[in-house]
Amino acid sequence: MRHLALTGGIGSGKSTVAELFAAHGATIIDADAISRSLMEPGQQVLADVVATFGDNLLDESGRLNRQALADIVFNDDDARNRLNALVHPAVREESKLQLKAAMEADPDNAVIIQDIPLLVETGQAEKFDGVIVVYTQMDTRMQRLVDARGMNTDDARARIAAQATDEQRNAIADWIIDNSGSLENTAAQVAEVWDELRNASTV
Repeated sequence: MRHLALTGGIGSGKSTVAELFAAHGATIIDADAISRSLMEPGQQVLADVVATFGDNLLDESGRLNRQALADIVFNDDDARNRLNALVHPAVREESKLQLKAAMEADPDNAVIIQDIPLLVETGQAEKFDGVIVVYTQMDTRMQRLVDARGMNTDDARARIAAQATDEQRNAIADWIIDNSGSLENTAAQVAEVWDELRNASTV
């Protein structure tokens, strides 16, 4: 079994890379997806976030207004740290449950990749057999955030600045996948890493 972490800055296309690994047969544990599920109505984490930052974060249906929360935390380090303290422990606990299930399902051959955007920031790299970093040129990331996600330029810069630098991520990488080019080019890099992982897991 190989237990790996996948990380990359916002707008790097990390989800695309995760999907490519999943197509090869990897089990993906997605920290962002877990975080979103914990922010659904009725979840304790959402209740704790609202208690900390205010009822104005909820829309008329009781769902989280993610932009309102982002407006608070991505321009205030203290607020972001308070949010992380509420969300990260719950995300890690659910990740452990999913990891346990994946290991039990295929203990000899599983390749499990945990998609963790804030791997560097939370100091988790040493927990894994290896780290895959998705790198994308900064101008491409900015364009994706503005065009695909509808952010304004200042918001995009703030989101990027709130995360680790490319240099910090690359320093912990065992593999770096450059997602600045075509999907075909990225897929070829993923295939190379996958072959290496599968060969290692059968030794």
